Amino acid sequence: MRRTSYQHGSLKLADRKKGNVWEFRWREVQIDGSIRRKNIVIGTIDEFPNHSAAQAAVDALRLEINQQTPQQLIKNISLETLVNHYREHELPDIFNKTKPVPDAAEEDRKSYATQVTYDGYLRKWVLPRWRSCRLSEIKAVDVEKWLKTLCFPKTGVLLARGSKAKIRNIMSVLYSHAIRWEWADRNPITSVRQSAKRQKAPEILTPEEIVGILKELPEPLRTMIELDAFTGLRRGELIGLRWEDVDFESLVLHVRRSVVAMVEGGPKTEASQKDVPLDAQLADCLFAWKQRSVYTQPGDWVFASPHMKGRQPYWPSTLWRYYGRPAVKRAKVGKNVSYHTFRHTFGTLLNANGENPKVVQELLRHASLKVTTDVYMQAVSSQKREAQSRLVKMVKAAGMK
Repeated sequence: MRRTSYQHGSLKLADRKKGNVWEFRWREVQIDGSIRRKNIVIGTIDEFPNHSAAQAAVDALRLEINQQTPQQLIKNISLETLVNHYREHELPDIFNKTKPVPDAAEEDRKSYATQVTYDGYLRKWVLPRWRSCRLSEIKAVDVEKWLKTLCFPKTGVLLARGSKAKIRNIMSVLYSHAIRWEWADRNPITSVRQSAKRQKAPEILTPEEIVGILKELPEPLRTMIELDAFTGLRRGELIGLRWEDVDFESLVLHVRRSVVAMVEGGPKTEASQKDVPLDAQLADCLFAWKQRSVYTQPGDWVFASPHMKGRQPYWPSTLWRYYGRPAVKRAKVGKNVSYHTFRHTFGTLLNANGENPKVVQELLRHASLKVTTDVYMQAVSSQKREAQSRLVKMVKAAGMK
């Protein structure tokens, strides 16, 4: 039996033994046509301090309750309601405030790092502007104009094209989610034009600059950055290493996890899970750090925080803020350097050494060669000059024949 009207249900503050909670009540039509009353606790008064906050949280649930309702009634939902439903189904670790279990991860489940990124963009950029708009009210031209004006509130600096493109793509994913649940017929964001082309090339360090920075770094940041610079590991993979992942005999690093915001999850992609070769000199440096470390059992973090008694690794952002940036300044490197700078430098210097692009892709563990060549392999000045000289010599030689 199909319902003929949209059911709003009721949201009330209930007094329970453990305190006041928000309770949502509704009616469910059974197969025989009878009515069954149901209820569910949405959260505590601490989680949702007022009725409006609790109402927003229950909107996604209300959609599922009304799946039997004629679709034209549902298609008037707001973008905020769609976001809440999307978070519940596609960002479950964020929505449920739970830690992912890497070994039990679903094949199509987004990594925790991706969930954090999506949730951040939704909260900071998408919802403040579009939360109250109905899905049918959001037009491609309006989104396009809005993206052009996006800037950081404190500085007024315009958002990078790459960030704008990511916001556009996330909004498009939201509409794809709505179409899949039959709450929308079309995706207006597919018509939004937004270039992802970089406005400036990523910072790349010279070998001399890398050495200069390493000399100024204290442990354990020195070993972390050396490992970063010579393996191209991502920041989350770097702090996610345990001693059982380091094979000193075979000189291999096993990339099995990534730690983001101190939450352990799987690597970014399937390609990211590939083993990383460990140079003998680099292995010696890592072994020297192990001898100095208090936490050296197979299951211990390679870069375990003594402040947390080894229960979690160091916060990488804190280490870099207090020790990394001052080291870059003391080394007189006038560039904006971060952990990811060393990954970009790794790819570029491999290319400068004439390595096969496919080998560089494998070392960076990219799923696509295009990402490797377009983003991580810049031609350094000496390479460009030599290429130009070879061309000049070839043409001049041909003219002398």
